Amino acid sequence: MATKAESVNGASSGSPAPRTKSPKATPETQRGLTYTVRGATDVGRKRENNEDSFLVDESLALFAVADGMGGHAGGGIASRLAVETLQASLRSQREKASGPFEAPAPLEESLLPEMLRASVESACLAIFRRAQSVPALNGMGTTLTTLLLSGHSAFVAHVGDSRVYLVRKGRILQISDDHSLVNEQLKAGVITADEAKSSRFRNVITRSVGFEEEVLVDLLGLELEHDDLFLICCDGLTNMVQDDEIAKMSQTEAVEDLPLRLIGLANDRGGDDNITVVAVKIHELPSRA
Repeated sequence: MATKAESVNGASSGSPAPRTKSPKATPETQRGLTYTVRGATDVGRKRENNEDSFLVDESLALFAVADGMGGHAGGGIASRLAVETLQASLRSQREKASGPFEAPAPLEESLLPEMLRASVESACLAIFRRAQSVPALNGMGTTLTTLLLSGHSAFVAHVGDSRVYLVRKGRILQISDDHSLVNEQLKAGVITADEAKSSRFRNVITRSVGFEEEVLVDLLGLELEHDDLFLICCDGLTNMVQDDEIAKMSQTEAVEDLPLRLIGLANDRGGDDNITVVAVKIHELPSRA
């Protein structure tokens, strides 16, 4: 198990870090699949450093959120290394075997989930090796929650307690499973949902990328529908904003504005942690042959 902790880097700016966001939110088209994506991250109201990272890669239709943990600069290094390695690994695999990317297969036949798994495992190994080579970074790790779009399919690879939500026809569904002590207690019936919200173990996760040399990666695939909205976010949002509130805001806000509006709501309620959100809205699906 690992605990996500605030960075204790002695170099403090004395003021919150600025928000950062993905540079554009115009519709992207990839082999007939048209979508809009927007990502943003914020240090929050209580932390001095932002240890979150996110990835928006339209060329791969790959999106990710990583919430780092570890003393000193470890959390930020781990999350950044996670998304960079994920992206580089998947690009390398596409160069070696472009078929699965250029000619999307039916959901159950696609090779992309295993490629996505291998990329997350590569990130895990890269972070672990970096921590082993730098004593001050020992024990660092990160959550890593990813979404890959291809044809009529969406694939999720997930480790930790960051989340992927699907908002479809006004209903919100959490399609990732929290790898956390509180979630294990909740599923076992040891605590109630209300007790989980205030548990002192909320920040204890049972699985992370880079804390050990290998990691078990959750994989999920699903068929896309017109107007699907995916939200990838860290617990800096979900600890402050309820699922039904996320769903309601997703129905009233344009996808271009949604990440910053959700971040603003979390900050209005205290902003106890770094907050990161990536929103992906599906507009058109490829025609079927």
